[in-house]
Amino acid sequence: MSHLPAPLNRLPFPVIGSPLFIISNPKLVIAQCIAGVVGAMPALNARPAEQLEEWLIEITEALSAHNLAHPEQPAAPFAINQIVHKSNDRLEHDMALCVKYKVPIIITSLGAREDINAAAHSYGGVVLHDVINNKHAHKAIEKGADGLIAVAAGAGGHAGLKSPFALIQEIRQWFDGPLVLSGAIATGDAVLAAQAMGADFAYIGSAFISTEEARAAQEYKQAIVDSNSDDIVYSNLFTGVHGNYLAPSIRAAGLDPEHLPESDPSKMNFGGDKSRAWKDIWGCGQGIGAVTKVQRTADFVAQLKREYASARARLLAKNYA
Repeated sequence: MSHLPAPLNRLPFPVIGSPLFIISNPKLVIAQCIAGVVGAMPALNARPAEQLEEWLIEITEALSAHNLAHPEQPAAPFAINQIVHKSNDRLEHDMALCVKYKVPIIITSLGAREDINAAAHSYGGVVLHDVINNKHAHKAIEKGADGLIAVAAGAGGHAGLKSPFALIQEIRQWFDGPLVLSGAIATGDAVLAAQAMGADFAYIGSAFISTEEARAAQEYKQAIVDSNSDDIVYSNLFTGVHGNYLAPSIRAAGLDPEHLPESDPSKMNFGGDKSRAWKDIWGCGQGIGAVTKVQRTADFVAQLKREYASARARLLAKNYA
């Protein structure tokens, strides 16, 4: 049994919405939390930097108001994603705001730093660090992260190549803390499967892109609905880090998705407007074949809960010894 610190030990449903570059905004985060899953967004989505404080106020006030009005059904906590890469010249500024507003969960990516973890711990925050292999998992915990997000093959954005079975199995051999699984999860059945493998929570991103609250173009949302795993391309061209992207958006940019050049990882840049150079290249994971319509976040989460309950009942009915 995993040791889950507060607030992870009282989530209404075992799902964390992954922070979506450009797409996640307060509207989506609030809707996710009220629906019962952790809502998350990258700090860098707030541009200019001063907007982050406005967004943190909006989220905290909305969730507080909901909890006062509905004490019997409190919202899930929210998370802010920090890109811990040397090119992110806003990291200290953004983290100071997270401390000021006591953001419950900090998700760190592309680097682990002890001072960032300590800053979150100073007010009781929890840090989840995303990793693509067991080696990075060890380093993250050694530097003070509380939990891990295992980003397996098929995940949207900066995905790894490891099978989720292998990645979860190797991490669980030595780590009994909070563990989240990312990679092509878009149904309640897959959420239950993640728990069966040994994860505590499922990490869902791409399926939330097609929700009404997401800050994505209608063409992007419809492409999610119309596409499946055959339409996903794995490349490091757009950020310097390998990730999964929708082929139609690559073609629309005048590139051949089957013959993309390699990028120099040393040219990674997450500061200023350079990080938006490929803003019309649509990140996406392999789980989108399960997404069949654009709908409200509340309706999608309700669907996940129905599927999860149905999957549990189906397994229990088989009565395996």
